[in-house]
Amino acid sequence: MLDWTDRHCRFFHRLLSRRARLYTEMVTTGALVHGDRARHLDFDPAEHPLALQLGGSEPAELAACARLAQRWGYDEVNLNCGCPSERVQRGAFGACLMAEPALVRDCVKAMADAVSIPVTVKHRIGIDRVEDYGFVRDFVGTVAAGGARTFIVHARNAWLKGLSPKENRELPPLRYAFAHALARDFPDLRFVLNGGLATLEDCLPHLEQVDGVMLGRAAYHEPWLLAGVDRRLFGQPAPVEDRFALIDPLVDYATRHVRAGGRLRELTRHLLGLFNGLPGARRWRQTLSDARRLADEDPRLIAQAAALVQPPGARDPNAEVIPGARSARC
Repeated sequence: MLDWTDRHCRFFHRLLSRRARLYTEMVTTGALVHGDRARHLDFDPAEHPLALQLGGSEPAELAACARLAQRWGYDEVNLNCGCPSERVQRGAFGACLMAEPALVRDCVKAMADAVSIPVTVKHRIGIDRVEDYGFVRDFVGTVAAGGARTFIVHARNAWLKGLSPKENRELPPLRYAFAHALARDFPDLRFVLNGGLATLEDCLPHLEQVDGVMLGRAAYHEPWLLAGVDRRLFGQPAPVEDRFALIDPLVDYATRHVRAGGRLRELTRHLLGLFNGLPGARRWRQTLSDARRLADEDPRLIAQAAALVQPPGARDPNAEVIPGARSARC
């Protein structure tokens, strides 16, 4: 999710779940080999567990970048074989790599030999009009020989020509059965399902057949759904009981960021969906998008915007109601 799941977004999402594994934006090997490594790799320690997602197709460069991931303290390094954009295809990586499973195997082996942290692969179930399950089964079998033990399966084909990245997330049909079949055919590997999952209710039936689920844009646009992850998927208490409990830590984080020379907008742009569904959510979004007010670089703007949302006597419909409790803060 290029330009979305940056370190500010991830810090925000970590406040909502202690257990969910967070993934970076896809970072190309060229950006790390030739660019500003710290800008791409730095993160807040609170973000753990955290995976670095790489885009590339040259084994030696991927190995070097995997070493950087381990040196920076990431918990996992992931190879993207699922992005269908034309820009990524021109770089000969992303989803087009599914046509070259032996190369992906060699890339994974080079990475796995270079580091002790897990090397994982994110991929589609097919490319273009290849809709035979055997294609993705053979891809996984070949790549697993390189040392990957976990595969994140976006359960759609990637159409490499004729569709935009957005259309590639919506038009190729979902085939969850392919991911389920992979889990049956490779019982010694771990499979994480991605694609079309919009709620935790959507996720639960699949967890009976695969090892995990990945939420992308749904978690970004409706971040409060992450607040249910620890309780519903891991059987542990939620880090926060209502959305307003997030405001103080967000203001504290924004204060540190601005004092270090950052821009307030770099955080607030990720917060716009927090109060979706509550009265005043529109005023929250408008306030945090107001260029004039953002220009003051005052982190207190986040608290000021939240004060516009909280209507007297209203209840958060997503808050867990505890039997016998007299009220729930909203």
